[in-house]
Amino acid sequence: MSVKLFAFTCGHVTSAKDGFLAGEPGKFTVPVPAYLVMHDEGNVLFDTGLNIGLRQDKARLLGAIADNWEIDFPQGAEIAAHLARLGLAPSDIRYVVNSHLHYDHCGGNALFPKATLVVHEKEWRAAQRPAMHAAGIYNPEDFDHIAAVREIGGELDLFADGSVVAFPTPGHTPGHQSLRVALESGPVVLAADCCYLKRTLDALHLPKSVYNRDQMLASLELLRQMQSGGARIFYGHDPDFWKTVPQAPSRVV
Repeated sequence: MSVKLFAFTCGHVTSAKDGFLAGEPGKFTVPVPAYLVMHDEGNVLFDTGLNIGLRQDKARLLGAIADNWEIDFPQGAEIAAHLARLGLAPSDIRYVVNSHLHYDHCGGNALFPKATLVVHEKEWRAAQRPAMHAAGIYNPEDFDHIAAVREIGGELDLFADGSVVAFPTPGHTPGHQSLRVALESGPVVLAADCCYLKRTLDALHLPKSVYNRDQMLASLELLRQMQSGGARIFYGHDPDFWKTVPQAPSRVV
């Protein structure tokens, strides 16, 4: 078994800070991460970043939440460009694992129509609801482009060897999931938005709005247990932490 992990910055977004840390004033600019896991049996993307259409039509794609977000998404920051710099084409991706279906985590799905999408069944169902589209929470133009959809209800060991495992971490959304990756240097957990920041985990300082507070706290407790067991937690949008993460073409070690 050989597993390699690469990290990409797919632009930056700015919004009210209390959307990340309840009660905090001002605005906050954070990175939009995505990851590539290279395994002997196939390549896996964990999240796909932003939709390139945001460069021309943010209002249409974000709808009711468009005024809440400033988007910095330069040419070359899209997921396909990052892969190309590693010598990979979209057709080289076997699985796209979406942590959840908010615009900054699945906007590049359209680039991978031949992959298999791995998504939690509760997330997939929530993202089909017209009321959620009207509220700007989900937009099928971001995520609904992959014909092979594998809806899961719990953990999924993608290669049946314990090296790449999706597991549920709800609370931020109904079907949020994270990814555990076994590297030679030890286990890494790609937390995504169940844990925005290091401070989220250390102080249990939640965002102003969450889908389910109790579920989010339970997911954070799970991350704490994994961290105590030696796992490195990769926070969803922590700008200070992100400065310490090797960026592709360097590998995460």
